[in-house]
Amino acid sequence: KAWYLVKEPRSVTLNRLPLKGVRIIDSTYVVAMPYACGIMTDLGAEVIKIEGPSHVDNTRGPADTSGRPDNEPGNDHWNRAMGFNEMNRGKRSLTLDLRQPEGRELFTDLVKVSDIVVENFTPRVMRRWELDYPNLKKIKPDIIMASNTGYGHGDGPYSPYPAQATTQEATHGHCHITGYPGDIPSKAGQSFVDFLSTWTGLLGIANALRYRNKTGKGQWVDIGMYQAGTYLTSEYLLDYISNGQEGQRIGNKHPWRAPQNTYPCAGDDQWCVISIGDDEEWKALCQTMGNPELAADPRFNTGLKRVKNQDDIDQLISEWTKQLDKFDVMEQLQSVGVPAGSVHDSKDMNLDPNYWAHGFLEKVTFPEDRGMGTRVLMGRPYRLSKTPLSIRRPAPKLGGENREILFDVLGYSENQYNELETTGIIGDRPTNPRPMPTMTMDDMVKAGRFKYWDPSYKEKLGI
Repeated sequence: KAWYLVKEPRSVTLNRLPLKGVRIIDSTYVVAMPYACGIMTDLGAEVIKIEGPSHVDNTRGPADTSGRPDNEPGNDHWNRAMGFNEMNRGKRSLTLDLRQPEGRELFTDLVKVSDIVVENFTPRVMRRWELDYPNLKKIKPDIIMASNTGYGHGDGPYSPYPAQATTQEATHGHCHITGYPGDIPSKAGQSFVDFLSTWTGLLGIANALRYRNKTGKGQWVDIGMYQAGTYLTSEYLLDYISNGQEGQRIGNKHPWRAPQNTYPCAGDDQWCVISIGDDEEWKALCQTMGNPELAADPRFNTGLKRVKNQDDIDQLISEWTKQLDKFDVMEQLQSVGVPAGSVHDSKDMNLDPNYWAHGFLEKVTFPEDRGMGTRVLMGRPYRLSKTPLSIRRPAPKLGGENREILFDVLGYSENQYNELETTGIIGDRPTNPRPMPTMTMDDMVKAGRFKYWDPSYKEKLGI
C-alpha cells in the first residue's frame, strides 16, 4: 500500500479516489455499517458484502419499509428492496454460511487478501467462530477490523445485549428528553442513531487506515452505538453535572429561545419551524408579520417574558403562518435574518432543488435484467473540491458475484465452487424466502402506511 510514495502527475493524483485499492469485507446488516461501507465504495473501495443464504440482510426482506420500485415485488423481491439498494450501492455480493466450518474457512481465505473487516454481530458471535480481532490478526497482522455493536465489547454489563437504534434511544437518554410536557418519553421518528454510527464508523476506519499507512500495523475499531447517541444529549448531562438539574420534555420549545415551535401553514399538514434567539430576531419577525408594534408589547419585549408567554405568542404566529405556503414563510423570514425552515415530507425532499444542486441526490441506472430502471438514491452529505465522487454502480443481486470472487479473488477451482454450492455454503437466493405481501399504493394510504402517494412521481423525478 505504498502508492502514496510514488510521484505522479498532478492531474492523476487529484483524480485518484481516496480508497482505491482498499478491499473491505462487509459482514453487516440493516443501516449503520452497510451505509458506511456503501459510502466507501463511492470513495473507491472494493467492498464484498457477505450474507448467509439463510440469513440475508434484513433490509432485503418483506418487512423493509422502503418498498420496491413501482411497488412491484417481482420474482426476486429480495433483490428489489430499495432500502437495501440504497445502503449497499457499489458492492459485490458473496453469500457465505458462516455457521459452517467450510464457510468460516472461506472467510479466513478472504481475510488474507483484504484490508478491512466490518461486522455488527453481538460480541459473542465472532468470538465463538474464532473470527474476532485477536484471531484475525493472527491470519493477517495488518488487518483492520471495525465492530459495530449496541454497547461495545468488553466487560460492561450491557455488552452482550443485542440492540437496534429504535431501542437505543432509550438507553442513551434521548427518549427522556423527547416528547411533550407531562407526556410519556418518546423516540424520534426515524432511527437517526444508525446514521450517527455510520459517520462514527467512517471516522474510526479512516483513522485506522492512516495509522496503518504510518506504522504498517492494523487495529480494532470497537464502536458502541449508544455512546454515539449520547453525544446528542451532552448539554443535559452537563446540566446535571453542573447544576443537578434533569432535562425535561418540552415538545418543540427550547429552554431559552422563544418563540420556537412548529407552526401550521396553508394546506393539509403543512408546517414551518421558527426559532427566535434574541430581540432583533423578534423585531424582524413582528415586522414581517405586519405587526411591528407587537415587538414592544410588555408581555413579549424581553427574552424571559417571551419564554413565559410563549403560548400566547404561538397563537399570534399561527394566525399569520396558516395563511401562507410553508416555503413562503421560510423565505420571508430567512430574508430578514430569522431562523426558519419548512417541514419537508418525502416528496419535498426528493424534489428539493438544493439537494440536487449539491449532489446529494443521484440517479442510478440498474442493469436491464434487474427490471428496476433508473432510481434516485442519496449520495453523501459532503463534496470534495478536487475529487469528484458519485455512486459507482448499483447494489448487487444476492450472490451475484459468487463465482467472480471465488475464482478471481481467491483462485478457487470449479470443483471447489461446485462443492460449496452443493452443500449450501454459497447460493444466489435465500434458502427461506418469506412471501412478499402485496398491497396497492391506495390501499397502503388507507391503511395508514403512507399519507399519500403521487402517481406522477417518475415524471417529476425525471426517471
